[in-house]
Amino acid sequence: MKAIMITAPSSNNGKTTVTTGIIRALENRGMYVNPYKTGPDFIDGKFLSMAAGARAGNLDLHIQGFEGIREALSMGEGDIAVIEGVMGYFDGTSNTWENSSYDISKRFDIPAVLVYTPKGEMFSAIPKIKGMAEFGDSRIRAVILNKTSRRMYEMLRKAIELNTDLAVIGHIPYDGDLVIESESLGLLEPGRIAGVEDKISRMASLVEDNLDLDKLLELAGEVGTSGGVGYGRTNARVAIAMDDAFSFHYRENLEILQSSAEVVSFSPLYDNELPEADLVIIGGGYPEKFKEKLSGNRSMLDSLRDYGNRGGHILAEGGGMMYLMETLDRVEMCGLLKGDASTTDKLERFGYVEIQILKDCILGPAGTVIPANEFHKSRVENTAEPMFEVKRAFGDESWTCGYRRKNVLGYYQHINLAGKRNLLEQMLQRILDRIRNGGGEDVH
Repeated sequence: MKAIMITAPSSNNGKTTVTTGIIRALENRGMYVNPYKTGPDFIDGKFLSMAAGARAGNLDLHIQGFEGIREALSMGEGDIAVIEGVMGYFDGTSNTWENSSYDISKRFDIPAVLVYTPKGEMFSAIPKIKGMAEFGDSRIRAVILNKTSRRMYEMLRKAIELNTDLAVIGHIPYDGDLVIESESLGLLEPGRIAGVEDKISRMASLVEDNLDLDKLLELAGEVGTSGGVGYGRTNARVAIAMDDAFSFHYRENLEILQSSAEVVSFSPLYDNELPEADLVIIGGGYPEKFKEKLSGNRSMLDSLRDYGNRGGHILAEGGGMMYLMETLDRVEMCGLLKGDASTTDKLERFGYVEIQILKDCILGPAGTVIPANEFHKSRVENTAEPMFEVKRAFGDESWTCGYRRKNVLGYYQHINLAGKRNLLEQMLQRILDRIRNGGGEDVH
């Protein structure tokens, strides 16, 4: 499969909007486009998914590792992978380029196209663009000038072509109707934006009219993959919460679980009870925006409590953990985990972390270390003894998290299963062995 990365000098240059337009424009040509987002973000990928009509994947060296990215790329099928970069092209962890879009494009030899939005400048843009294209092993091969008039585009195009070896494949005129609103954790989710489908179609039209898509396709390069998911199949049945309140799911996790077990979905908002399952997964999202409706679905809360109290296995990340607490912003929740969750007006945690499991649990034995990501504007209090020590991936800061009751485990961190074959296979096998032996609390 061929691949191309769409990147920018920094955030807020219009990467997501331009990438969705490119994806939809290629789809309109009859191509099968596989979308990806670099970094751990859940929300930007939803726009890419809408544009492609297929769920977007994530590529992240910290939470997946090199082999995990190879697995993630192997899950993609189609004519071309269109990859949206994260932040600025060279922005990695702890003020380095490590784990940046540059790092990924370099390691996997993926050509990149720079989306550049001139801001109060003319020729000064040229050395900036030239510097990014020539720094280190940069894979930037072309430029798109965004939010630019035709007159300015022609002036800058000539200067770029005269002073660099980059192709200039077009420009996108400014259109105020294409601005995507943001909120606390990034862009608004597509489902909460009026006319989002019209915005994507409009952007695709601008791309078709103003970009040289043939040149973009010519620049794309072949990307090496590992030849499929290939995880061992078990007879486990996994139920995953999927609705507007719990919508943060890595594509890699869903595909790996589907290759390893029978997967069914359910809605804590609308369904009356849990489906039959050996493992229940409740991912992140925005339960605080739906807390009254979640609290009002008494039959689902009763079903979850009964399942957990009988020794059922539940993994709950981020918002899923908040849902399992006794209250969320003083509204009654499930109560399977001791404590109260409350939203805050600032980021409590943000960035890459490493989890070290302190006590044996369904996620793994004591001593297991798992790379993860954490971001939330909320906190939990009065919880049970923590199961994890969490360390910032770069730096000395550490804290505790991870709360268990019987076989119910909740934690803030988000884990991507790509590159973690042993973690998943051993977890499913422990669960199945325990069920065959009559259940019981998760101890070893």
